[in-house]
Amino acid sequence: MRVVIKKDYEEVTDWAATYIAYKINRARPTPEKPFVLGLPMGDTPKGVYKKLVELNHKGKLSFANVVIFCMNEFIGLDKKAPQSCHSYMNEYLLKHVDSKAVNVYILDGNTKNYEKECANFELAIRQKGGIDLFVGGVGADGHIAFNEPFSSLSSQTRVKTLTTETMKAKAKLFDNDISKVPHTVLTVGIGTIMSAKEVLILASGEKKSAATKAAIEGGVNHKWAVSALQMHRHGIYLCDEDATSKLDKDTISYLKDIERNAY
Repeated sequence: MRVVIKKDYEEVTDWAATYIAYKINRARPTPEKPFVLGLPMGDTPKGVYKKLVELNHKGKLSFANVVIFCMNEFIGLDKKAPQSCHSYMNEYLLKHVDSKAVNVYILDGNTKNYEKECANFELAIRQKGGIDLFVGGVGADGHIAFNEPFSSLSSQTRVKTLTTETMKAKAKLFDNDISKVPHTVLTVGIGTIMSAKEVLILASGEKKSAATKAAIEGGVNHKWAVSALQMHRHGIYLCDEDATSKLDKDTISYLKDIERNAY
């Protein structure tokens, strides 16, 4: 696992957007062989999406041949609701770039058959040749997508019940009323994410420091879903200095020294 430590959120988003654009452009995607990208919701990715839109408008990046799989969706929430993944992705990325609707896969939280919806999502990923780069954020408790503590490290796309803490965190999207937050979601699994050819996890702020410590210095265990990244052949943990506040000083020094000499 590669660890990249940047000064602040701005540097994290710059690095992430530049890297995503580099991977897409390097692949030279075509309609027959698109670049397959997994993308998250949340606050952390917003800055990344803004920079990707800027690159697109400058003609330095095209989404015309990029297939996008989105991580999760609330169950029972209308796709037009502002809190939905559909609305989020449209607001922060899709409506601003040259992506094609046929190339965007978002789980249907209003399906009448959750098992089939999840199975079809996994099938679509396989039919596209697998995800080339999965980008994700990390929660304060180490969750990635909605794979909260004690999720199976081999889990695939499925129905997931949210913890009270996660619902409290999401209440800000629902007029700060936790009673309006859906109790369940459809989410990709840890196994789904780790099956991607490459995984990039973003962490910013002191609230993510415990998760960052678990991801980097702890062992692989299902209490901290993000720790699974340690087992990925091409995993990158990208964080800012605030997120490293609980790491040992020697760890930080070592990781920065490696990255200073990286090619």
